[in-house]
Amino acid sequence: MSIKILSADEIKQKTNSYDIPPVLFANPKNLYQRRAKRLRELAKDHPLADYLLFAADVVESQLSVFEKNPLEKQHFNNLDELEPLNTKTFKRSSIWIEYLKEILHSIKPKANEQVLATIENLEKASDKELEEMASHLLSQEFNLVSTDKAVFIWAALSLYWLQLAQQIPHNSRQEGTDNLHYCPVCGSAPVSSVVHIGTSQGLRYLHCNLCESEWNLVRAQCTNCNEHKNLEMWSLNEELALVRAETCGDCQSYLKIMFQEKDPNVEAVADDLASIFLDIEMEEKGFARSGLNPFVFPAEEV
Repeated sequence: MSIKILSADEIKQKTNSYDIPPVLFANPKNLYQRRAKRLRELAKDHPLADYLLFAADVVESQLSVFEKNPLEKQHFNNLDELEPLNTKTFKRSSIWIEYLKEILHSIKPKANEQVLATIENLEKASDKELEEMASHLLSQEFNLVSTDKAVFIWAALSLYWLQLAQQIPHNSRQEGTDNLHYCPVCGSAPVSSVVHIGTSQGLRYLHCNLCESEWNLVRAQCTNCNEHKNLEMWSLNEELALVRAETCGDCQSYLKIMFQEKDPNVEAVADDLASIFLDIEMEEKGFARSGLNPFVFPAEEV
């Protein structure tokens, strides 16, 4: 799917009394507060509690940096109507490096020995080296950046892109059904999808792993290849579980889907991370994950 930013005249021409919003934009403060709280709740009695709590610390550091050093009003030049903040074409500001340094400073006092070593390595890196690692990650060359560094770099990049997404025009309409798997705002992959309650009852939205925007995609359709004939739902505990994996027999991929009606506090990143054992089960069945969690990057090549 692609998103088009509408001009003032186009907005006036919209006459439908009710339109399904093709894109939902995140409120940074609410998003980070909900995510951190959810991660800490999910950490209780979880086999990977320490990592979930570490993730919560990172999210809280993102919130702290956002509140202390918000992105100044941007003046966008030649903003594309389709994927306006595309990671491959949008010229990013170096302010994301400031965000990275502030996040590292916030995490450092509570870091264990392993995390502390990663932080110190990043602190020693030059801005040029940091920019190179960021370019690799944004180009999906994940094998060129160590996974421990990638988590922090992505956290800073995401904080930057989330604020950019807040500043672009939010009036939009769906323009076709191509590239359904990628975020129509920045072109990144989804973390997972969430079936909403409330005003968007029953609608599925994919959640971007970078700018945190969500975009609508009809259910019973593969989020990776658009096919709909060979879809199956999997879960570890029960048939109607809160978090399930939707697999596609055509492209052999899967993406998790979550249901707010089961728990209104479900959160795209937190619940995806906490259900990592479902990922292991899907991979053992021969399915490849089509999304990316910002706390679980593919391992670099040795």
